[in-house]
Amino acid sequence: MSVKAFASQADLEEKQVSFERLSEHAWAYTAEGDPNTGIVIGRDAAMVIDTQATPVMAADVIRRIREVSAVPIKYVLLSHYHAVRVLGASAFKAVGLEQVIASDATLALIQERGEQDKASEIGRFPRLFRNVESVPQGLTWPTLSFSGRLTLDLGGVQVEMFSPGRGHTAGDTVAWLPQERVLFSGDLVEFDATPYCGDAHFEDWPATLDAIARLDAAALVPGRGPALKGAGQVAAGLAGTRAFVSELYAAVQAGVKAGEALKPVYQRTLETLRPKYGHWVIFDHCMPFDVTRAYDEAGGTAHPRIWTAERDVEMWKALEGG
Repeated sequence: MSVKAFASQADLEEKQVSFERLSEHAWAYTAEGDPNTGIVIGRDAAMVIDTQATPVMAADVIRRIREVSAVPIKYVLLSHYHAVRVLGASAFKAVGLEQVIASDATLALIQERGEQDKASEIGRFPRLFRNVESVPQGLTWPTLSFSGRLTLDLGGVQVEMFSPGRGHTAGDTVAWLPQERVLFSGDLVEFDATPYCGDAHFEDWPATLDAIARLDAAALVPGRGPALKGAGQVAAGLAGTRAFVSELYAAVQAGVKAGEALKPVYQRTLETLRPKYGHWVIFDHCMPFDVTRAYDEAGGTAHPRIWTAERDVEMWKALEGG
């Protein structure tokens, strides 16, 4: 039996980018299951929600924004701390960047584990970090962090930033356009893409999705997958994410309750979920990380353990045998 390639090391095929207008002021930059970027363009300024993995990749976001607007891109919002989302931020310094915004909880995670996560993700995603040399030394640090809610007026459009609750990480932040009912969810919601749960809070995630549902968004840009347009698609994105997270955690909880070791719990959970979710983007990449974190949480480890490049490989060998 062949050994499964580590994480996304076998995913080398280029993706087709889409740049789609969702409302008067909102756009979605998506790429067939790669990490998404959201864009809000007002009369006076633009905001980018998540910046891509490297400045080289972020340059394509800037190019597409410049096709529709010349306003300065003053704000970058980090929906959470993961490197594949934030390390492109430096590219925006040349086009008007004034503030890199994150929640206080995300800032705390960057301080605690940002360096380890950076090394971990670069090892997992060779295609996305192909131009890693373009990333400046060090981490992407917010210049403005907040708790509660932060609202900015970009000129004709307000952007509300807040945490609806823990889920993908402890610091998840969404951007909401109340006038146009467009939501940028980060990785709290995925569509036809496997939620990465290596730093998740499984117990909290369903209630966080309920809070998102109560916004009654007309459009939603998930962390991965196509932009969701209309109540039906938004509901499908929320339901799919909830089902995956809930079913995975229930399967792992059963194994922990029975006193089983991690590897048999992983194997059975993989077999249980593959028929329904195996076609989703990065399923095979995510499942070892997801089940390991679920096993920890079900066993009483409330605060996710830090992933390092070394821990990634050790875990993969233990669960995948290679």
